[in-house]
Amino acid sequence: MTFIYNCTLISVPTPTVNSNLGKLQTYPFEKLRRLMAGIAAKPGLSEIRLHIGEPRHATPAFIKEALVAGLGGLSNYPSTLGQPALRQAIAEWMKKRYALDDIDSESEIIPVNGSREALFSLTQAVIDPNRGDAPLVVSPNPFYQIYEGGAYLAGADIRFLNTVRESGFAFDYASLPEAEWRRVQLLIVCSPANPTGKVLDLDDWRRLFALSDRYGFVIASDECYSEIYFDEGRPPPGVLQAAERLGRNRDRLVMLSSLSKRSNVPGMRSGFVAGDAAILKDYLLYRTYHGSAMSPAFQAASIAAWRDEAHVAANREQYRQKFAAVTPLLRDALGVSMPDAGFYLWAKTPIEDTDFARRLAAEQNVHVLPGSFLARPAHGVNPGAGHVRVALVEPLAECLEAAARIQRFIAHL
Repeated sequence: MTFIYNCTLISVPTPTVNSNLGKLQTYPFEKLRRLMAGIAAKPGLSEIRLHIGEPRHATPAFIKEALVAGLGGLSNYPSTLGQPALRQAIAEWMKKRYALDDIDSESEIIPVNGSREALFSLTQAVIDPNRGDAPLVVSPNPFYQIYEGGAYLAGADIRFLNTVRESGFAFDYASLPEAEWRRVQLLIVCSPANPTGKVLDLDDWRRLFALSDRYGFVIASDECYSEIYFDEGRPPPGVLQAAERLGRNRDRLVMLSSLSKRSNVPGMRSGFVAGDAAILKDYLLYRTYHGSAMSPAFQAASIAAWRDEAHVAANREQYRQKFAAVTPLLRDALGVSMPDAGFYLWAKTPIEDTDFARRLAAEQNVHVLPGSFLARPAHGVNPGAGHVRVALVEPLAECLEAAARIQRFIAHL
């Protein structure tokens, strides 16, 4: 940039932003918007939106009532650490849900504005670009895109462990060489997984703990789908529960949870981070500068939500009915099976996934998300290619109607 001052030509450096922003890819839903450009709505067919993982069940009335009752808190600045009553409600829920002997609400729990915000900010707090070789973050592939963005903007690079149908969606640990394992500072897991629905069992956790102990990296467990499962007697185990069962302490272990899916309050942006007290102490310091304390009114509503399980069981039952009805209809056409947990079907497509999604929208007004948008090419393959993610978030009748339209669409391919 140049300008003239007192007849003198002066050069001024062009303003720049963080160069790591250039590493970020277009977000999946922006890719989808571009893919669908130019498609006209199909006359006579209502739109059915199964592409986005947004809970569509009604927010329980008692949560809204608690939110309204808490509006008086808007006259106060919220504490970054959150109200003691909220942390205690979360601690009580965790002890019951995960059969934990104890969890310290003062040092091992921090309320956050949803797991998405926390996944990003936790990565910024954990990654140290000045420690040894260039740091790595390890992510499953396919994956929630915040994992990648958080890694790049923390100054780290990212490596992917492909999870494919043929191996039961297990991590391909051998794909990462020893030299790169030594550079790993953070490994992110999602259980139940988005989009495959796989739940890590104790053997999976045992192997992850062994790797963390060997190489010294932090494990961040994204458990935002943990309360959507199909067998009331077998809730998915979490990272802290697995550690306790396996006789391991909480060193370098952090879990992230959310009310969005559990309680149908995605607009409230309420969750928590729990685990290693030393990590959370530093993370709290980061958050005091990050400026992301939860609104007092949302804290009041969150306390009510964490203290009630009846609405969560009723929520699960709605998903259970939808999966029981829809999965058999799409099993042969798209190779789907019941996931371990979560609210997605991970479906194989008979044609390229982007073509499938675009043509399905054009011909049947049913929207799904191409799997290739949720993954990156790694180790010679994009593990999301040839799949679409189908979110069974709409009411049962609409999900059944969508399944019927998908059947008709495939029959005419």
